[in-house]
Amino acid sequence: MSIFIDAGTTVEVQGATGKEGSYWLKHMKEMGTKVVFGVTPGKEGQDVEGVPVFHSVQRGMTRHPAELAMLFVPPRFTKDAVFEALDAGIRKIVTIAEGIPLHESIQIRKAAISCGAMVIGGNTSGIISPAKAMAGCIPYWIERVYKNGDIGVMTRSGSLTNEVTAEVVKGGFGVSTLIGVGGDSVPGTRFAELLPLYENDPETKAVVIIGELGGSMEEEVAEAMEAKLFTKPLVAFIGGRTAPEGKRMGHAGAIVSGGKGSVKGKVAALEKAGGLTAAKPSQVGGLLKQALK
Repeated sequence: MSIFIDAGTTVEVQGATGKEGSYWLKHMKEMGTKVVFGVTPGKEGQDVEGVPVFHSVQRGMTRHPAELAMLFVPPRFTKDAVFEALDAGIRKIVTIAEGIPLHESIQIRKAAISCGAMVIGGNTSGIISPAKAMAGCIPYWIERVYKNGDIGVMTRSGSLTNEVTAEVVKGGFGVSTLIGVGGDSVPGTRFAELLPLYENDPETKAVVIIGELGGSMEEEVAEAMEAKLFTKPLVAFIGGRTAPEGKRMGHAGAIVSGGKGSVKGKVAALEKAGGLTAAKPSQVGGLLKQALK
């Protein structure tokens, strides 16, 4: 069983009739994702690529129960869309929206935790279990990147994901499940919260994290490793090594504070916990071979 999404996972798409929603719904289906219904208020009765559209998540759920909600909605509507999915009983949610108001991101995370749910994003390209299923806007057809295998990948970066994951494949491996947690300062789900899923997945032999300057998610991974909550081999590449120290960066998640957030600090914490860190993406494949000996 893959992490979060598998070939049998039933998916509903909110914003299904929009430009982005309809485009990626088509590609999700082409890959094999089990999309069971779409949602656009006022457009019930229509269909997108043969997928029926309903006014609301609740109306769709009565006909075609879904386990995962994929949201292609603008940031100002994201909180309402997440709450609608939660109210309908869905406990896995992915949202690509970038620029969700900070206070609403906090409300989304708090609501999800209270329901025992997980929200992936915002500001993410989504999740993919190659050759099985995808939720988001991931170009799964790039074979040098999205090859099925036994390496889990978690990433904060959109721009570095393809580059680093290509090195995983070049090293002779493939990906079990890739999850983009998103680059915002308050993601719905953090790296350390996903580690137990990879730990318990028999199809995942090791994990690669693609981190960034700022925030504390990578240090939290190190803490989980120190506490033996995650025991599989881990390789990390942290972007932002060339950023000048003491400068505040523009990326929403790139805030260094409270003694945490620097690339140097993240690398030190992960290595102390037993992880291997790559100074550049091209080293990732070799470090995986070393870790899995």
